[in-house]
Amino acid sequence: MKFFKSSENSEQDKDREDLRRRIAEARLPGAVEKIAGQEMDILSKISPASAEFTIGLTYIDYLLSLPWNVKTEDNLDIGRAEKILNENHYGLDRIKERVLEHLAVKVLRMSRQARVLIVDDEEVARKNLSHVLGKEKHYVVTAPDAERGLEELERSEFDVVLTDLRMGKVGGMDLLETVRRKNPETRVIIVTGYATVPSAIEAMKKGAFHYITKPYKLDEVRDTVKQALEKRTLRASSRGTVLCFAGPPGTGKTSLGRSIALALGRKFARISLGGMKDEADIRGHRRTYVGARPGRIIEEIRRVESANPVIMLDELDKIGQDFKGDPASALLEVLDSEQNRAFVDHYLDAPFDLSSVMFIVTANVLEGIPAPLRDRMEVIEFSGYTQEEKAHIAARYLVPKQVRDKGLSPDQVVFTADAVDMIIHEHTHEAGIRNLERKLATVCRKIAKGSLAEEGRRTITVDKEAVESYLGRRKYHHDVVEEHDRVGVATGLVRTETGGDIIFVEAAKMKGKKELIITGSLGDVMRESAQAALSYIRSNAGAFGIADDFFENQDIHIHVPSGAVQKDGPSAGITIAMAVLSLLTGRPAKRD
Repeated sequence: MKFFKSSENSEQDKDREDLRRRIAEARLPGAVEKIAGQEMDILSKISPASAEFTIGLTYIDYLLSLPWNVKTEDNLDIGRAEKILNENHYGLDRIKERVLEHLAVKVLRMSRQARVLIVDDEEVARKNLSHVLGKEKHYVVTAPDAERGLEELERSEFDVVLTDLRMGKVGGMDLLETVRRKNPETRVIIVTGYATVPSAIEAMKKGAFHYITKPYKLDEVRDTVKQALEKRTLRASSRGTVLCFAGPPGTGKTSLGRSIALALGRKFARISLGGMKDEADIRGHRRTYVGARPGRIIEEIRRVESANPVIMLDELDKIGQDFKGDPASALLEVLDSEQNRAFVDHYLDAPFDLSSVMFIVTANVLEGIPAPLRDRMEVIEFSGYTQEEKAHIAARYLVPKQVRDKGLSPDQVVFTADAVDMIIHEHTHEAGIRNLERKLATVCRKIAKGSLAEEGRRTITVDKEAVESYLGRRKYHHDVVEEHDRVGVATGLVRTETGGDIIFVEAAKMKGKKELIITGSLGDVMRESAQAALSYIRSNAGAFGIADDFFENQDIHIHVPSGAVQKDGPSAGITIAMAVLSLLTGRPAKRD
């Protein structure tokens, strides 16, 4: 029995040592490595048969599986990005231009010539450092003392400052404090021939990036400056990376996000927020709960094995909240560039840097996004596709895709332009192209079924008659402007979730007792607009040639057709006023 127990303990010790080795080799951030070490100390004191041991082991495994230092290199070739966007998306010119501008800003931030300030009272040291760093294509400025260095810092900003420690009245430590106070992002490297442990500790506590002792090797200084500038490049690349694509369904928001990830050469992850009500879906569960898991953000980063992916937060306007918390509030920390450098998932209980992640948010309606979240995003609005754009997309992308997906060959099915236009106008009514793709899929399925019953292979031409045969009678009828101007009828423009349209406002009068009747499922704002329009006409009746008492013994009825559709908005007042004015003056309102 003792032999078996000894063998079992030996195996457990081996597993623990293997885990400690993995922690040491993982190059974890300091705080995370410390947490992992503490967890290992706890595991060494409890029995492997206990539930706590399994929980701790799973936790350490999860820590080690995260890509703490794994990042894909950005491909910032604007020409390549433009080509990818144009190949995968037709139209959306303004939106693609805005995305390319966003990438261009990233390129300029990352490729800007670094500015280095050298402050040293030894002329030979200044010249040597200036020569070495100048060969690295940095813009180098030198100063013989701290006073001149401070003057240079007042004139312009620098990315890196190399300063001697002892220089006359004002020393390098004073310069360090001034730089950190004026611009905390500037990296300060202390160089000294009087190195002591207390001065090194003091410099690092005050925010020095590095402490180099003289005599030094120029290669050492060059490498240290390079490391400092890599930090600057990382900060520059992670600024301003929260975009919000807002627009109707089916307008290409999600697919454009995928194309951006492809253009940048980054991994892509998508998280659907629709109906999410639990804050733990973002921040994770604490490990004290049974079955605790990290939040979706950390899970997706682990899945794609990269610390700088493009993460799309889909349908943010449909996020919910209940007694379990408010996920939208949890997203504030995720999307805020000042906070997400140390995002703490409840399960990890350790800071994870999300500043390198490019977040893209999508929404159908901006009003559904909480104001604090909207303030942290740059909104790019997607308008609906025009009929011409839909026809082009169908011919270039959708028809070939559906023909291929339904097992047909390109030479077996031909859609005429009139047939595609008929499907767009009579069988779909949307801002995007999802229903259009469904209708094309329906036609292709019916053709595939028919081709199995026929012997031989022939080319099938889908024309207008074929569309009616496959899809039935038209489903949508669009309002058109009247052929002739009419009294009491005015035409207005409206914006709907499917795009722009026209609407008619009809007015009628009858004997009554000064009552304004409003019908057509109008909202409160439109009802107030109707009241304001009538009041305006009554107050200016003389100017319009109308009797001042026209409303004394009459009722006026205002109706907006399509009563089953809710209507509201602040811009209907002028159209209502024109309809009522036309009714009272007896003059037809211009239909256009």
